[in-house]
Amino acid sequence: MGKAVVASMCIGPEGDLHGVPVGECAVRMAKAGAHVVGINCHFDPFVCLDALRKMKAALDAAGLKVHLISQPLAFHTPDAHKQGFIDLPEFPFALEPRICTRWDMHKYAREAYKLGVRYIGGCCGFEPYHTRALAEELAVERGGLPKASEKHELWSAGLRMHTKPWIRARANRSYWETLKPSSGRPFCASLSQPDDWGVTAGDASLKQKTDATTDEEIAELNQHAVNGP
Repeated sequence: MGKAVVASMCIGPEGDLHGVPVGECAVRMAKAGAHVVGINCHFDPFVCLDALRKMKAALDAAGLKVHLISQPLAFHTPDAHKQGFIDLPEFPFALEPRICTRWDMHKYAREAYKLGVRYIGGCCGFEPYHTRALAEELAVERGGLPKASEKHELWSAGLRMHTKPWIRARANRSYWETLKPSSGRPFCASLSQPDDWGVTAGDASLKQKTDATTDEEIAELNQHAVNGP
């Protein structure tokens, strides 16, 4: 008793797999007694914020006062469909090209705070420098910098000591905030085609197996991937 209840869902702006809108999901969690509601995993910071905006609008319309939590991926997922990054062909062992920069995290932290989110964190893909960026962006609001900020100078100020002048020119916030990073992969597309297997919550194929998938079953799955449902 006396403990705060936090309830978050692995859903995006399209809602859950049962067809419940994301805003209604938030309202149901709040009415069930959750003190904090929100989004975790499956989508990138900015897709999660889109979902949280819908949650906040629905909560406000229902007159419900709860705190908001955001724990997104550290991978960009603008091309993910309703189930999020698990449908991307790169999941789970080739997601590195999608990793968010620390500057993405500064932007995410600020947008989340402006939205009214006060539990701002992360999920899969988050590295220590991501978390440090969140804390540094909100240093004034938090009342100070995190301990890890002792390891570097803020907003690339350490580059002022670089031997190359074009690198020293990057020692400012605006350079990094406006940079559009390249992937260095000339034959790769910017976006992927997610797998749409046509299965949803409750489907027998989604049940956890007790034994490892056999070679024959793998072959069937591969055939399904080629031909579709």
